[in-house]
Amino acid sequence: QVQLVESGGGLVQPGGSLRLSCAASGSIFSIGVMGWYRQAPGKQRELVADITSGGNTNYATSVKGRFTMSRDNAKNTVYLQMNSLEPEDTAVYFCKAAVEFRRGAITTYWGQGTQVTVSS
Repeated sequence: QVQLVESGGGLVQPGGSLRLSCAASGSIFSIGVMGWYRQAPGKQRELVADITSGGNTNYATSVKGRFTMSRDNAKNTVYLQMNSLEPEDTAVYFCKAAVEFRRGAITTYWGQGTQVTVSS
């Protein structure tokens, strides 16, 4: 069994910053792509950013230049540094990981989500 645990969400004023973390634990042989997704009330879940095991990143257009995703493979942890936050960034942020729990057996896992609220 694998668990993804997110942390770092909260309430921040427009223009502020937050850093989200997502740590994977459990029966892990290796982890492939890890991603951050978000879902605002009444909207579909959308990709914010993802990162390969080699560190290659991909960002949604709406967050490019403001958000930075990074990864610590030794800790099975990814981070999302969010700067210049806007009210439109308000959402529940979810972590997703493609986990190889034994060679050749890959399953996608999701975290429970962490709330980010941007408001004055």
